[in-house]
Amino acid sequence: MERGPSHGDDMVSAAPGVPAPRGPEPGRIPLAVVVVDARGLVSHWSRGACRLFGPSREEAVGAPAVDLMPVSGALGSDEWRGPDGAEDGHGPDLESALGGETSYPRAGRARTADPERGRVDILWWAYPLVGPGAERLLVLAADAGRLHGEGAADEGREGERFAPAFALHTDFPGSQELARRLPEILPSMSPQESARIVSQVLELGYPVLEISQQERFPVTPDWGVPRRVERRARLLRAASGAAGDPQAAAAAAAELESDLEYAAVRERLEFLNEVSGRIGSSLDLARTIQEVSEAVVPRFTDVAGTYLREQVIAGEGFPDGPPDTTTMWHRVAVEHNDEPGRWDDVVPVGESMPFPAHTPFFQCMTTGEPVLIPRISEEMGNAIAAQFEKRDISPLINLRSMLVVPLKARNVVLGFMILLRHPERAEFNDMDRVTGAELAARAGLVLDNARMYTYQENVAETLQDSMLPHIEPRMAGCDTATRYLPGTRLGRVGGDWFDTIKLPGSRTALVVGDVMGHGLNSAAMMGQLRTAVQTMAAIDMPPAQLLRSLDDLAQRLGDNYLATCLYVVYDPIGSRLTIANAGHIPPVVVRAVDGRSELLDLPTGAPIGVGGVPFDAVTVPVAPGDRLVLCTDGLVEVRGKDIGVGLAALAESAAHPAASMDDACDTIIRSLAATLNAGRGGRKDDVALLMARLNGIARADVAEWRLPIAAREVSRARRLVRDQLARWGLESAADTAEILVSEVVTNAVRHAHSEHVVLRLVRTDALLCEVSDDDHSLPQLLSVRDEDEYGRGLRVVSRLAREWGTSRTATGKTVWFEQSLPQARPVSRSNIR
Repeated sequence: MERGPSHGDDMVSAAPGVPAPRGPEPGRIPLAVVVVDARGLVSHWSRGACRLFGPSREEAVGAPAVDLMPVSGALGSDEWRGPDGAEDGHGPDLESALGGETSYPRAGRARTADPERGRVDILWWAYPLVGPGAERLLVLAADAGRLHGEGAADEGREGERFAPAFALHTDFPGSQELARRLPEILPSMSPQESARIVSQVLELGYPVLEISQQERFPVTPDWGVPRRVERRARLLRAASGAAGDPQAAAAAAAELESDLEYAAVRERLEFLNEVSGRIGSSLDLARTIQEVSEAVVPRFTDVAGTYLREQVIAGEGFPDGPPDTTTMWHRVAVEHNDEPGRWDDVVPVGESMPFPAHTPFFQCMTTGEPVLIPRISEEMGNAIAAQFEKRDISPLINLRSMLVVPLKARNVVLGFMILLRHPERAEFNDMDRVTGAELAARAGLVLDNARMYTYQENVAETLQDSMLPHIEPRMAGCDTATRYLPGTRLGRVGGDWFDTIKLPGSRTALVVGDVMGHGLNSAAMMGQLRTAVQTMAAIDMPPAQLLRSLDDLAQRLGDNYLATCLYVVYDPIGSRLTIANAGHIPPVVVRAVDGRSELLDLPTGAPIGVGGVPFDAVTVPVAPGDRLVLCTDGLVEVRGKDIGVGLAALAESAAHPAASMDDACDTIIRSLAATLNAGRGGRKDDVALLMARLNGIARADVAEWRLPIAAREVSRARRLVRDQLARWGLESAADTAEILVSEVVTNAVRHAHSEHVVLRLVRTDALLCEVSDDDHSLPQLLSVRDEDEYGRGLRVVSRLAREWGTSRTATGKTVWFEQSLPQARPVSRSNIR
């Protein structure tokens, strides 16, 4: 058995067969450390547990603890057996296994047979744990044979008995040393978890060895390498034995010094390795910073403040140029183990500020090298604090040891960390500076990865937003609502799109499409196809012909251009839909009369880009109040399942009543997510959803006239418009309407070739006027001089109309304008079924 003083003195080893002298100081013994969850499954399995019980960490974690350790008094093995006696570890919870005594620790002895060592005498301690985590039991175990060294004579143990027990920290001196050692027995745990478990162990009592009825002393874990400890003890004996030989004593002392240095280096390398494994689990910038802060406090430092350049936080790409006194630094995290709230008011997280030139922080950020101040005197602390005008930071830094390390990537300083230790703690030294610099270098690489990901995500999101249209919620005869959800695992940019386009005759084109694949290439292709659809829709190309032309365009653009598309033209006056499909999933119509949903049976067609495949259009009658739901396959498709399941769920969810169009969209999203996404790890594909409520336009709200091609028809057109507006009760809008109609009809009469000029008024929330003729040339705004006789008509229209435009038709062109109405007739809005 080895033991050591409680304040870091060198350890000594008892001679074989001779019991070591014992005092109240804590001893050391290699311990197995195991954490068990409420189901009885191992969640932590230390190296000591591997050596003592045999199974490796990979074999033990997740396995029933009762099958791995012969400590039934702690595990309650009988109670943990599953149904029919199966030892599956999923029987009653651990509280039941402990007989309800969850507030008290237990200890005991056990024997196990080892093929190599024979029977092993095991001492164990068990601590019940409570808290928000899954851990419910901490088990410490040790080989009792280590107390005298294996192979010790039996007579050396005569008159002594060894039993595990517990003692509160007030029972012996050296409790502070043991308190510092306890967190080290919980590897791979976060500081919060370790602190929670250690606090309960301190409250319940320390593990102690009861050597005899009179002698008991606590045990701290031997977290070093046993061979290294034995070697140090041997070197100490050699040094003391060579007192008469100065040369031998010097050699022993040099070897001991080298051994101590090696141990210190090893400890720091283990720390860096552990920290590296804990940071970088996420590409989220804030999460990465939090991981770095939690990794160094309190093990390496007591306070860690992290600052990043504002360009990094804003996702604006790589910072340009070296930092200076005008560079703004954003305080992103402050982690400490001081009393709560001490740092919050003086250095709040989220504040941006420049750093003065005469400070160690500025020196670190400009040189890119760590700055070490072993101890900040009051004079130095006051001088540093004087550089900051807003707040006095001297109480936070005076008499502390400080290390400032840069966070760099590709030789550019992205930020820095300010590390402070309490006055009573050992000062930062040169080895700490090297350790801190290496830690910062690794953290800088992780932060740069997170920064680049954030930057690329911002670029992708900006690209996606720029390509998706801004849909007007109110169109002629219909209301619309949309949703776009990017794929959660494949970035924020993809090839799904939707659109609504105004057409002549008060019609509206509703489009939804999906480019094969994901990423920037798919988004770029989506932008090209969407622009092409808008261009072809502007000349009023029929749906089937539009898809045919889009397919030809995709083949000219390249072999990899594949997309599905659904193109719908809604005629609110004729109450019908004209639909053409290019390999897209069919839409759903929800009937207003009875709330029944219907998945439309359409010719599927081939995707855009296949080539050589005809496209057909079908006409579907609708009624006012019906709803049309169009979406991409990301909403209804799950890999490994029939898409019919998703389509059926879409039709069912679309029929649910909702108070508004937005609520109806949200209902569909939630319902499909709950039905299809459960068990598949979340949605992986983009989702585009377009819903339209087909309000229709009543015949009483439409007036249409055919005017002969004659100049005198212009005055007649003005009179017809004024009389119609009077019948609609819109006399206040007549003067402006007459001027606009006069200009547009004059232009049509002047350029028409044959047939008639058609004048149509449509009353909705605004007044829509359309004038059609058989001339295919579209009118344009012209630059006119004072002496010019013609060319001012469209300028008048553009000034007085709310909106205006032109479009080609199969027989010529249509010029239209919209005029705001002072008191537009309210359109009834019943709840969506």
